[in-house]
Amino acid sequence: MECAAKGNGRRCSGTANRRCDSCGAVSYCSVSHQRSHWSAHKEECGRLKQQMCNVKLLNDFPFTFSRDATYQVCEKVETRCSLLDKLGIHHVGMWIHECSCGDASALLDHLRSDKGWSLSSRLCPCTGPLSILKKQLNSWSDYCEWRGIPLDSPVALLLHWPLTIYQAIQLAFSKDLIPATTDELCIHYLGPERELYQLSVFGELRALFPEVQVHIDFVGPEIPHDRDGETINLCSYPHCIEASCCCKSGKGEFTSRTTSEISSAITIRLHSGYYHDRYVELTKEFLPDIIIAPNAGIAAYKSWLATIELIREIEIPAIFSDYCEEACHLAANCVSSVTGSPSTITVQLNPFRQPLAVEDTVLLLPCYSNCFLFGI
Repeated sequence: MECAAKGNGRRCSGTANRRCDSCGAVSYCSVSHQRSHWSAHKEECGRLKQQMCNVKLLNDFPFTFSRDATYQVCEKVETRCSLLDKLGIHHVGMWIHECSCGDASALLDHLRSDKGWSLSSRLCPCTGPLSILKKQLNSWSDYCEWRGIPLDSPVALLLHWPLTIYQAIQLAFSKDLIPATTDELCIHYLGPERELYQLSVFGELRALFPEVQVHIDFVGPEIPHDRDGETINLCSYPHCIEASCCCKSGKGEFTSRTTSEISSAITIRLHSGYYHDRYVELTKEFLPDIIIAPNAGIAAYKSWLATIELIREIEIPAIFSDYCEEACHLAANCVSSVTGSPSTITVQLNPFRQPLAVEDTVLLLPCYSNCFLFGI
């Protein structure tokens, strides 16, 4: 935990173990740093205090490993790596990018061709659902019951990506921002990072949006230039490890082409660069129904300004997520200052946030990937 006053022109004197008595969300290395930072902190202190009251709700997951993944990680009793090791998925397949103990980038190129779950069929959704989704999912418990996934399965650690897309679209439906019934969805997905090496999990959108052709354009500076223009057709669900499972009887997990040659339910296209620079090219074929930006960090990166101005001009609904409520609050204020309008969808907890806490966060608030959502 870093001193909240770090970077204010004074060197920190030691470990930041002195919490703010009021909010308890920030720490300082000394009394002098706490006093010097008060002029900045006082504006956020009351808001952070209220957010700290929701810690129990933030950490509320139905999984058998929930306490280890939440409280124990936040208190440094467990690490992300030790939990992944307990679950048998540390440094395994596409789980490697959830690891925090070393540089996983050297291994990423080996993951393009084989991105199965590395789990038994009992623990993962390697085939289609037994029944079509007929009612809205509102929690991980709802999802696991529908898909027949036991609560000792770790798959939610990766499925938060497609389930966050599902939640964003449900929010847009509820506000009449996009049609509630459609046979085709076009999504512009901004700023992907680790998702680029976990693409097969987006095949779960086939179950979540049955009989819908879903086109997703991934756009961001983290997409390698040599993958720019690549089209990925998800033809089935990620496979389990059992050789005799029926998930092996279909086509491969996904195929890759520079142009779309295969008709499939889920098509992903990769575009390197910033959204505001690529938008005209992206929309030559068709306009997006919705823009989704996971873990956006809008308040932290100036590059978002041009993109937010573009979104205001094109009037396409956009849903953003971030790691904690405070980050979304700051982001929503930034967006409102550009658009001149309040958020259409207010900041709210994402029921499908990743159930594994982020380590070494700036605030003492629990942080989770895709934790909170808001939209314009």
